[in-house]
Amino acid sequence: MSKNRWNFPDLGYGIGLRTVHYPTILEESPAIDWFEIISENYMDTKGRPIYILDKIAEKYPIVMHGVSMSIGSTDPLDIPYLKKLKELANRVKALWVSDHLCWSGVAGTNIHDLLPMPYNEESLKYTISRVKQVSEILERPLILENPSAYIEFTSSDITEWDFLVALTKESDCGLLLDVNNVYVSSFNHGFDPNEYIDAIPSDRVVQYHLAGHTNKGTHIIDTHSDYVIDQVWQLYERSCQHTGGRATLVEWDDEIPAFEVVHAEVLKAKAYRKQPEVAMVGV
Repeated sequence: MSKNRWNFPDLGYGIGLRTVHYPTILEESPAIDWFEIISENYMDTKGRPIYILDKIAEKYPIVMHGVSMSIGSTDPLDIPYLKKLKELANRVKALWVSDHLCWSGVAGTNIHDLLPMPYNEESLKYTISRVKQVSEILERPLILENPSAYIEFTSSDITEWDFLVALTKESDCGLLLDVNNVYVSSFNHGFDPNEYIDAIPSDRVVQYHLAGHTNKGTHIIDTHSDYVIDQVWQLYERSCQHTGGRATLVEWDDEIPAFEVVHAEVLKAKAYRKQPEVAMVGV
């Protein structure tokens, strides 16, 4: 089993834990390698969701993926939220905790959306500081996901991939590389997705996300409502040539089909994995 710089294991092939699949998982114990949970769905409940999660965590490895950390917000870090996050991670023995490189609220209001950040030296230094604080509170490295983007800031003078390279190096965080998000953003903003993939330091990639999206012709929306397209699989293959095996997950959050369909989709990743062509060392 391959590992990266923090000894995070390659868990194999997983899917996001969703309520529609609870019966299948509990009754059939399907041969899935691991599950990813949306952290906020289980942080403030003592009812059925956390009971079911406890049952699943007894049988399967769990990783946590959040949507409310708002690492890029100008608001102070939400310390009570982070403490709850840490408690949940300890409860389910989460192998890592991730969130998004974005902001999701301001002035104390969570607007429940993953909003893009400007990429410049000021925002980079700010984010580095915030990531370090979060990692200290969680007592583990923070893993951040590259976002899908529909607008850009005029104040941005660093590419997203160069921002991520500097951020992971200076803050010692890991990367959840969402290959579909790379493709979506490249389509929407006209950059070369291969350049993005090639720039990412291989030893910082802890996990992959794959997903389907909705192409509107003039732009793409990251809906997680369909099968992964060929171009995204090809980008995944290209990235795996550098990283080797990494935990890989398919997100399917709208019009969710049967468990077996989502499971079969993530197992397609086996055909695209390659061993590294050249050993990549650091950044």
